[in-house]
Amino acid sequence: MKVSIVKYNAGNIFSVINAVRRLGVEPVLTDDAAELMSSDRVIFPGQGEAHNAMQYLRERNLDQVIRDLKQPVLGICIGQQLLCRHSEEGNTDCIGVFPMDVKRFQPTCHEEKIPQMGWNSLSFVNDSPLFDGLNEGDFVYFVHSYYVPYSDEFTIAKTHFTLDYSAAIHKDNFYATQFHPEKSGKVGETIIRNFIEKLKD
Repeated sequence: MKVSIVKYNAGNIFSVINAVRRLGVEPVLTDDAAELMSSDRVIFPGQGEAHNAMQYLRERNLDQVIRDLKQPVLGICIGQQLLCRHSEEGNTDCIGVFPMDVKRFQPTCHEEKIPQMGWNSLSFVNDSPLFDGLNEGDFVYFVHSYYVPYSDEFTIAKTHFTLDYSAAIHKDNFYATQFHPEKSGKVGETIIRNFIEKLKD
């Protein structure tokens, strides 16, 4: 099993590498198109700012490479947002796998601090092998100021902060989570294991 992690100018990459290693798989950190295309699984993680991240990806044609991948792909945090069509962060056109637009949270009361930072529960909308072995209401870890709106077509798990929004989305071979499975303890470990072991090629 060859698991590649997309190398680009986003933080938190090494937490994902370590999470995959804990499952007994040595991932490849790469920005090489041939490496990514020949992988069995591709993880597109990160924390960062949408405009700068997209500029980096476009300069290396990685946006097109990612869009054309046919094997299972997992976007994490900004990786989920960059797989969408557009982000309000920096008024940025993104990769466009998901025809969805990323919005900035608008707090409705003083207690709603932006960014959302901490643990929040999952509500599963559609059956997905990504969540095999998990329970309704399981908690995962979030850090973000922007969100992907809820979609009847693409949302497979939702959560609530100021409003219901997409905690995870799915289209064809692309899966993505707003939360950080690599920072979400046993629940997150189960999600990463399911991505590597249970999704159909």
